Amino acid sequence: MSIRKYIFAAMMMITAAQTNAQTNDTTDIWKESELKEVTVVSGSSTRRMAGAVNGAVITRDELFKAACCNLGESFTTNPSVDVNYSDAATGAKQIKLLGLSGTYVQMLTENLPNFRGAAAPYSLGYVPGPWMKSIQVSKGSASVRNGYESITGQIDVEYLKPDDDEGLTVNLFGNTMSKFEANADANIHVNGPLATEVLAHYENDWGGHDRNHDGFIDMPKVRQYNLQNRWRSVGDHYIFHAGVGLLKEKREGGQTGHNVNTAVPYLINIETDRYEGYMKHAFVLNKEHGTNIAFMGNASMHEQDGYYGAKSYYVNQKNAYAQLMFETNFTKEHNLSAGVSFNHDYLHQRANGLLSWNSFTGELVDFSNHYLYMNHKENTPGVYAQYTYNKNERLILMAGIRVDDSNVYGTFITPRLHIKYMPSDLVSFRLSAGKGYRTPFAYAENSNLLASGRNLLVDEPLNQEEAWNYGVTMAWLIPLFDKTLKLNADYYYTDFKEQAVVDYEMDLSRIIIHNLKGKSYSHTFQIDATYPVFKGMTVTAAYRLNDVKCAYGKENKLMTKPLTSRYKGLLTASYKTPLGLWQFDATLQFNGGGRLPTPAVDSNGQEMWPSNFHSYEQLSAQITRWFRNFSIYIGGENLTSFKQKNPIVNAHDPWSDKFDATMVWGPVQGAMGYIGIRINVGRL
Repeated sequence: MSIRKYIFAAMMMITAAQTNAQTNDTTDIWKESELKEVTVVSGSSTRRMAGAVNGAVITRDELFKAACCNLGESFTTNPSVDVNYSDAATGAKQIKLLGLSGTYVQMLTENLPNFRGAAAPYSLGYVPGPWMKSIQVSKGSASVRNGYESITGQIDVEYLKPDDDEGLTVNLFGNTMSKFEANADANIHVNGPLATEVLAHYENDWGGHDRNHDGFIDMPKVRQYNLQNRWRSVGDHYIFHAGVGLLKEKREGGQTGHNVNTAVPYLINIETDRYEGYMKHAFVLNKEHGTNIAFMGNASMHEQDGYYGAKSYYVNQKNAYAQLMFETNFTKEHNLSAGVSFNHDYLHQRANGLLSWNSFTGELVDFSNHYLYMNHKENTPGVYAQYTYNKNERLILMAGIRVDDSNVYGTFITPRLHIKYMPSDLVSFRLSAGKGYRTPFAYAENSNLLASGRNLLVDEPLNQEEAWNYGVTMAWLIPLFDKTLKLNADYYYTDFKEQAVVDYEMDLSRIIIHNLKGKSYSHTFQIDATYPVFKGMTVTAAYRLNDVKCAYGKENKLMTKPLTSRYKGLLTASYKTPLGLWQFDATLQFNGGGRLPTPAVDSNGQEMWPSNFHSYEQLSAQITRWFRNFSIYIGGENLTSFKQKNPIVNAHDPWSDKFDATMVWGPVQGAMGYIGIRINVGRL
């Protein structure tokens, strides 16, 4: 079936219901707590963020438009964020924002930095979809209050709150790839303002399908247990949040056991144990002027033990973060936020099957038959101040600066500036400029690269990554046929001064991570439009163009970043019937082609993969039927059934240096169907 027929079928599915419904137009309605956390209080779908920072909020209603089993599957309808598999063996996923990998996006959970270092490769699967209340996506350099790590933007996850409507909700999900999920959230209002909730998640992906018959299962079998207990109390002068969580996950991949041409099968086994806790205390000193003092912090221990064929990597990361902040409004127009922060990271790492430099002799050491032990300890105290000028929401200026001191990298300064100007209710402009820094955890963040026959070599010591980000955004509200067309356009430029470069070009027998030795930058242009076509139906169209280049190879040649699409197109349509009983959603993605790393050659001198990958389309659709206390949803993903033909290079000989599971640029699975039910049990 041609792509035109798929598009036609999706649109017919959406428009097949009644057309005389009332338009559900969303507006920017916001509320800030004394902790200055943005909270959605009404509305639905995706909305632009208020204030000087450019971004959008993906609300719970928007998340319900797709399966959204976890955070990594929550950006289907978002034109700014891409989520791709990092390899075809471990199931690691990474976000791409402004054309750059997710390590340059600061991950937050309720305004606290989270999922850093060792947690990064699989963190998108650590937040179940039914637990989330909203996701705030900001582009470019963000506020200095959250630290210095945001380079291309921030993604902040807001969980369901303990003081939400009391009751129990259950979500059950299954798909045609032999995956089952069960989720539950229950909250109780204990006494007065004090409330507690329990969030529980279980998933089991036991399929082990090998639909391309290369001897490797298409996606690893994953079993995960995830549990959180959260507490909250909101009073007139004191606000308290606290919670603890634990996660246990096991991933099994590799050769299927049948169709194995090797004496010993190539297997992947990754076990993860994660424990975390957080707390927030806010003391409201003057409600009229918004004067408050807040202390917040979190801590986590992330232990991961992985085996990739004959290679292994173990990491135990302990992280602690604390922040003390003061905020006040001198007048209605002038706001000051200032504070101090402290971040601690300790990583204990053990690996074999790697190459490493001997720092004394300058020679390479092969750790194929014995272990390499690596420890990293970093303490970073910091201080910041941020001033905001707000003239009747027409002109907003936010300027911030922070100074941090790392025991590893020394003292560094992070300036950031955001300006928003609205000459009228129909037009707004934003400008931003800022710097970002981050510590590269070379092995922890790239452990999935061990699923390759190439030797992994880190050219240490790696410098602290450093980049400037500049952005300009324009937004229009255009009256059109008695409705409003929402049009947005933005351009961002990211310029790296220091970067940890993952280089496939330096040596075709190795993957080398080294310091930047030339230029590295990203140009990104995006335009998107949303329009209520008729009553109850809204359509969004978007287009993004990426120009991402970096210096690679022995000659430090400026080349297009490999495995990155040159463009992305997005078309979404959503229709809800007048009484809200039925909802129809469809999303069509156009993914542009791009460059692949320089091909290796086989024993006959033939290139083992092409130099470029081509464009492809993906279609997803869902139908939801709402009842009084439950809803049923059924849908499909990748309905165009496109998949990369050979995501694993040289799969028949996984023990050779020509084996590589990291050359992934497209879907590794074909069409998938799913069904689920959400049940609101009510008060306990």
